[in-house]
Amino acid sequence: MNAAGFSLWWQQVLLVMAGGALGAVARHAIGGLMLRHVGTGFPWGTLVVNLVGSFAAGFIAVWLEGRGPSALYWRAFLIVGVLGALTTYSALMLECLLFARSDRSSLMLGYLALTLVAGLMLVWAGARLAAALRVTG
Repeated sequence: MNAAGFSLWWQQVLLVMAGGALGAVARHAIGGLMLRHVGTGFPWGTLVVNLVGSFAAGFIAVWLEGRGPSALYWRAFLIVGVLGALTTYSALMLECLLFARSDRSSLMLGYLALTLVAGLMLVWAGARLAAALRVTG
């Protein structure tokens, strides 16, 4: 790797780190907000961040297409950093395990199905919205 490539890599790493910090704080805040407003009976915080993140990932990925070299930086910051820390597949799986090991095991498949189906629909909706805005804007 030459000096320019090394510099580009470090710039992206710093953007991922900064975005990750923001995404982690947002996840913590949303999780706390959901806990205070709807309680502990269902992992609403994780569901919300995963669904919002799915929509945002689809939107941003399409929005950045054809945006030139700066898109690499925005992708590192927004998708890898912010959304990577905001959304949480590991927490989803842990919550499924906890459901499976509890007297609420019947919730596990519903929660998993809701997360996957709604997430897929929202990533598609985000991509479609970005594509439509790109055509009009």
